[in-house]
Amino acid sequence: MNITNSARLSYRLMDEHDAPLLFELDQDPAVMKYINGGIPNSMEDIENIFIPRLNAFSNPSQGWGLWQVNVLDTQQFIGWVLVRPMGFFNGERDDSDLELGWRFKQCTWGKGYATEAASHIAQVLSANPATVSFSATALADNLASINIMKKLGMSFVKEYIHRDPLGDMEAVLYRKNLG
Repeated sequence: MNITNSARLSYRLMDEHDAPLLFELDQDPAVMKYINGGIPNSMEDIENIFIPRLNAFSNPSQGWGLWQVNVLDTQQFIGWVLVRPMGFFNGERDDSDLELGWRFKQCTWGKGYATEAASHIAQVLSANPATVSFSATALADNLASINIMKKLGMSFVKEYIHRDPLGDMEAVLYRKNLG
């Protein structure tokens, strides 16, 4: 699957060759604050944990994976948008409900890039009739991500314990049903 450019951004699926970009993004404690409490990921973590997880859920024909986001004018890497089936790693996989997630460099915050990218990618993926909803999860105090969820047309579903092999966390779930 190919995703065309949006107004300011370009996209491509990431793979194991993008480990240096993933590492670079994860070095900012502010970026990692609502992921793991602000601890930068090591290159070893990227290579031994995150790349294998990425490979597990990536499906280019379905548009699942990490979509690298670049600024059109400069081709500067600014972050990524995650797309995968909800519950992929906790035994509750639902291919009809796609999880959206995002991680962007702090220097881009407040400029609408995450909203533009997630909205554009979701719009393209919503053409698949097998996709009935988009969901996103965040820590309850991650107000910036929750604001993006609302801008994407998602509504609050519940507070819950997000179960993941990397660790459980108290979270909120938002969802947008299609059609």
